[in-house]
Amino acid sequence: MARPPAAPASPPATPLPPPPVPGALASLPIPFQGVDFALKGFHADATVAADQVVAAATALDQAGFALDTITGVDWLAQAQMEVVYDYFHPLTGLRTVVRTRVPRDNPELPTLSKVFPGANWHERETHDFFGIRFAGHPDLTPFLLPEDATYHPLRKDFTS
Repeated sequence: MARPPAAPASPPATPLPPPPVPGALASLPIPFQGVDFALKGFHADATVAADQVVAAATALDQAGFALDTITGVDWLAQAQMEVVYDYFHPLTGLRTVVRTRVPRDNPELPTLSKVFPGANWHERETHDFFGIRFAGHPDLTPFLLPEDATYHPLRKDFTS
């Protein structure tokens, strides 16, 4: 029995441009890129310098956004730590992410607790899990490890 002729080869798919940054975010002084919400779970993503995280948080706060969570990512091969800040707007449903990286051998960022008091808990947790220090934080007492822990893999003096 003869095989049917092969279907003609499809041309390579052209990558789609990223979605536009939603209007409420486009006017902010943060370098947002639009993201497909269905794929990522947020509408826009930005990477800022470590010294710009407070300015970004302040701009988002003034635009009516709330801080959802903060977490860390250990990029061991690149000798960097990344901090990921998730924000949401309670009235519009917009969700956005702001990221920054710091050297793994000196993982320190300014605290957001003066802009978003709820950052206190998230920064303490990120400090506890990843050893990232948040300069100006009122109390980085660990949640899980004892105060005198000296065995944290990222820090010699975990409690400072």
